[in-house]
Amino acid sequence: MKIAFYDTKPYDKIWIEPLSAEYGFEIKFFEHKLNADTAVLAADYGVVCAFVNDTVSKEVIDVLYRGGVRLIALRCAGYNNVDFKSAYQKINVVRVPSYSPAAVAEHAAALMLSLNRRIHRAYVRTRDNNFSINGLMGFDLNGKTAGIVGTGKIGRIFIDICRGFGMKVLAYDLYPDKSADIEYTDLDSLFENSDIISLHCPLTPETRHIINDGSLASMKSNALIINTSRGALINSHALIEALRSRKIGGAGLDVYEEEEEYFFEDLSNEILVDDDLARLLSFPNVLITSHQGFFTSEAMQAIAEVTMENIRSFENNDILDNEICYKCGQECKKDKGQKRCF
Repeated sequence: MKIAFYDTKPYDKIWIEPLSAEYGFEIKFFEHKLNADTAVLAADYGVVCAFVNDTVSKEVIDVLYRGGVRLIALRCAGYNNVDFKSAYQKINVVRVPSYSPAAVAEHAAALMLSLNRRIHRAYVRTRDNNFSINGLMGFDLNGKTAGIVGTGKIGRIFIDICRGFGMKVLAYDLYPDKSADIEYTDLDSLFENSDIISLHCPLTPETRHIINDGSLASMKSNALIINTSRGALINSHALIEALRSRKIGGAGLDVYEEEEEYFFEDLSNEILVDDDLARLLSFPNVLITSHQGFFTSEAMQAIAEVTMENIRSFENNDILDNEICYKCGQECKKDKGQKRCF
């Protein structure tokens, strides 16, 4: 099995190369992201391994299919970058649905703590021998209310973390688990009553820009927003205006709406041309990390193992347990006992 591995970073090879040898796969590593210009590089490869910020559009899928690709193995959980309707009946798509929910939830907690107690600003100050604490005041988490949007595996772990701090938890989910020990409420009530709002839901048409002018206007003036899910859950323009007008207390972001050209790259010698990202970085009450919430050794090991297993299942014509397509939940043939969606 020949695999074209896109958007390769040094840490990818550390985890993937030993397993590829064990599985007997031939892998070609490309540093380029997958897009309409680079898809041709996968000609004569049966499998493409893509990451969260690769572009898997109709144009890309058509090029891959003509070149012989029959499987796209996403080494991530999110798949909003894939045009599944165009892939249907051409290329099967698999993902890594869960690698380390604790890693992302813990990173959300790190953003929450650092943002509230201004740890990022204190670090810079003390490095310059400035030991003043003026302007670094936070608030007790104990007794405050955390609003959790999305109660999947990551959201539930974050709920447990918040409860450990003595916080009250409100939650919203399109599909609430009524058997869980979780207090569900509507979005409006969650936004109005929460001191911390943390996003743990996938990006769908229903959740796109779930944080917008209206929702921001209803929040408390000291509310902190945490996002470790997908950047487009937040309308960046609306967030900037809310920060500029001091409508909210701050934002901790591990994702950004237009991150594809920036996150995971070293651009320290470049001029940042994205005005929204530059503006967000200028606020003292904004903490941005570069989509690193998943980045633990346990998560990387799990991603590598599940990705290799997904590819081996395809090679052996076995059931693709982690396959996704645009018909799933509607007319998916796997629901009728078949091994694959097509």
